Order: sequence, then structure tokens, then C-alpha cells
Amino acid sequence: MRVVDHGDNEEATARSVLFGVLQHVGAELSTHGTITAEQDAWGSIAQLAAEYETLAASAQHDRWTTLIRSSGLTDDEADDALASPALGALTAELRRAEANQHDVAALLPRLVKARGFRDADDIAAVLHYRVARATARPGGAGRAGRAPRLIAGLIPEAVGAMNDEMRQALVERQRLIETRANALIDTALGDGQSWAAGLGAPPKDVRAAATWRQYLLTVAAYRDRYGIVDQAPLGAPAEDDTQKIEAARARVALDRARDLGRREQRGQERVQRTGSQRGGPSL
Repeated sequence: MRVVDHGDNEEATARSVLFGVLQHVGAELSTHGTITAEQDAWGSIAQLAAEYETLAASAQHDRWTTLIRSSGLTDDEADDALASPALGALTAELRRAEANQHDVAALLPRLVKARGFRDADDIAAVLHYRVARATARPGGAGRAGRAPRLIAGLIPEAVGAMNDEMRQALVERQRLIETRANALIDTALGDGQSWAAGLGAPPKDVRAAATWRQYLLTVAAYRDRYGIVDQAPLGAPAEDDTQKIEAARARVALDRARDLGRREQRGQERVQRTGSQRGGPSL
């Protein structure tokens, strides 16, 4: 079984994918428009995230192909995996694992070696399951400087060697996702939207306020990505596996934002009580 190799025509492939995405949204990226104009032109985080993932899949195609072929699979097994409908899910899982600080170049050969594929109907699907199970926890947990590489705290970044044009397109979409999420936070806080009302007061300390804002960014991005308009911050329970992973991230961010907000509110109340006691009538 032969698999078409696009490696000899990487620039043409990159331009083709970029052209398709730009045709889909109907306009080139504006670097001079306002936040509102960008939102109108590019739509929701759901759309931007879908575009990011489409571009990431193409940008990393040759890299994942090389990794699969050098993972210890036989030539026939590698051909089957690369031709499988489950290849997209496998490569997306590899991207998620790498964003969570796992060394996928070492991991995949280890998972291939652990068990054979004699009874496997779909090798790519089996590898997807093995990678997901082996990387359920972040690889850099508890290590300084090893935080997951996630856009708006949700979407795994695409890293590694790739076409410059593709990398720029990915960076632009990352910026737009985070810009839109920040605009949604401003709207929610300004309008007193119910999902943001229970988060307490923003900290006065500059660093704590930035952290609090980053947590809100994840919640706002999650809501927009999954079209949540409920009063409950995270809406209804997640349905598919990807949403469940991102719902867990958003839940952690929500809880931490609430903790910071409540801590700030308690601090303000203590200051008010102290001021009231000092300003009381003298005997």
C-alpha cells in the first residue's frame, strides 16, 4: 500500500491550505482593524480554533509521517496507519501530548514496542488510544518552566519545524483567539454577565490581577468555542473527548479565578473593618 508523500512540495501544500482557509473566511487578516472589526471578520473562537487545527495538521504532516515511519512499525503497518481515517485523530493526540510537555519522539516508539498489532483492525486508532492513555497527565507537571503550551489555556500549540508561511498563519490565529477571548471578558465584566458575576473582585496586585485575568481568558474561550450562552459559566456537561479535556481545563481555571477573587474580596472587607474600627468614636 503506497501513501502519497507531499514532502517534496511543501510550499505548494502550505499555500493551498492557506488559500482554502482564507477563501473560507473571505478576507485576508487585517492588522489595522479594531478588535470589533476583527471579531466580525473572523467570527468565533470555534471557527478560529477549527482553522488553527486544520493548518496545524498540514504544517506538521511531514513530521508526523516521519515519526510514524521511524516508530518501530513495519513498512506495511506504517502504510496502513498513514492511510487510516484515524490518522487525523492520532496526529491531533500527538500534538496535544507534545503541548503537555511529553517527548512524543521517545513516547511513540515505546508504545509501539510495548505490544504488537497482530489483531488490530486499525493501527492508527490503536496508537491513538495508547497515546491518549499514556499522556493523560501533563508531562511537565510540577517542574519549573514546563507549563503546558496552550492557546488561551485550552488549545494545544503546534510546534516543531514547519513552513514559515504556515507558522505565521498559526501565530495570527493564536493572536485572534486570545484577542477575542479578552474582548469577551471585557464585555462580560462590563455588562455584569451572570457567568462572570460570581468570580469576585479582580485583585489589586498587578501580578495577581494578571493571573486572575488569564484564568478568565480560559473560561471565556471555552464558552465561545462551544457556543455556551447559559448562566452557568461552563454550560452543560461536555459530550466528546476533546471537549471533556477542555472542560476540565476550564473548570480548573474557573475555580482558581474564584479563589483569587474571594481572597481579594475578603482582604477588602478586612481593610474596611479595620478602617471602621480606627475611625470609631473615642471614649
